[in-house]
Amino acid sequence: MAKGFSQAGYRTLSSVVPRAAPFKEGPQPEAGGLAPVEALSRALHDTLRLLFRPFHGPRWIKLTVVCLFLGGGTTTAAFQWSLHSLPGELPLSDALLRALEYLTGGPWLTLLTMTLALGAGLVWIYLRSVFRFMLVDSIVREDVHLGVSWAGQRPLGQSYFFWLVGMLATLGVGLSGVAIAAYPYLQAPASPAKPSLFPSLLLVALLASIVLLGLLVALLVVITDDLVVPLMYAERIPLARAWRQMAAAMRAEPATFAAYLLLRLTVGIGIGVAVLFFLFPVILTLLSAAIIAAALVVFILRAFGLAWVWNPATTVLAVAAILLLSVMMLILLSVVGMPGQVFLQDFGINFIAPRFPALEALWRIRPGASFHRAEAG
Repeated sequence: MAKGFSQAGYRTLSSVVPRAAPFKEGPQPEAGGLAPVEALSRALHDTLRLLFRPFHGPRWIKLTVVCLFLGGGTTTAAFQWSLHSLPGELPLSDALLRALEYLTGGPWLTLLTMTLALGAGLVWIYLRSVFRFMLVDSIVREDVHLGVSWAGQRPLGQSYFFWLVGMLATLGVGLSGVAIAAYPYLQAPASPAKPSLFPSLLLVALLASIVLLGLLVALLVVITDDLVVPLMYAERIPLARAWRQMAAAMRAEPATFAAYLLLRLTVGIGIGVAVLFFLFPVILTLLSAAIIAAALVVFILRAFGLAWVWNPATTVLAVAAILLLSVMMLILLSVVGMPGQVFLQDFGINFIAPRFPALEALWRIRPGASFHRAEAG
């Protein structure tokens, strides 16, 4: 791709791809759809070619930025693990608990904290939605142009954003309603003469329902990220229409799609374990450095005859330090987890592209397609 890539060039390249104007409702799968194992093999070659042949530092940095907010994979798992790896007796964990205790001490601070947390969550979901399309765009074009890609993919990302927020809100309201309805039965006192198993069974059923719904939502997000988003990107259609086409394709090939999901989840778990294994000494070193820095601050204060006292200023300072540490870990995890994100997304595109003409046409004109055509020949 030429370096002088502009908005006009972006529109020119996009115009060669057949869009959904004359496209009939529902998928039009082609006969030569790839098997999941073959798609995985091609995705591995594409990822190595994009990231290492040759190695291009600026491209790595841009892809790291794109993958920073995606989550749902190796980065999220490793980040949660790294936070939970903080022992309870460490100063940073104690500082976090004290800061949270202070923030929840008054109703206005509690309301402000909840509002900021909700706003930050919505911003993260919005960035995740748009950046998912930017990742697909970068893989298809085999180059990253953050500004142009953001402008081109934001409308599709907004469609994904509203779907995610709506699904999470519906799930939250539904679970809250069930919990409120079940609360009187859970709190009902049991008679010593006639002990009842109903409250215990109801609690088990509620917990099982929450787990099953969580797994279902996670599965829907995986399918949307891997398969539906590339279809939306190629045909420039809203998420609801893309999901209808994908559902019809899944009904036409249930065994093939089930094999893909099983292989996708297995590979995703393997990548997550590999990333955690690689990052263990790095994160341990970073956390140790943070602990030493916190201890030095306390030691310096004591050397000047001062003591650490929790007040608004020290609380803000502690929260800022924790946020800085979290951002540093998130950036580190994004750098290391980025190849896995690219590989999994490429796997989904390779699997689904032959089944939809518009996506296949877009996939065939990318620079790396010549290798697969030569290999097939």
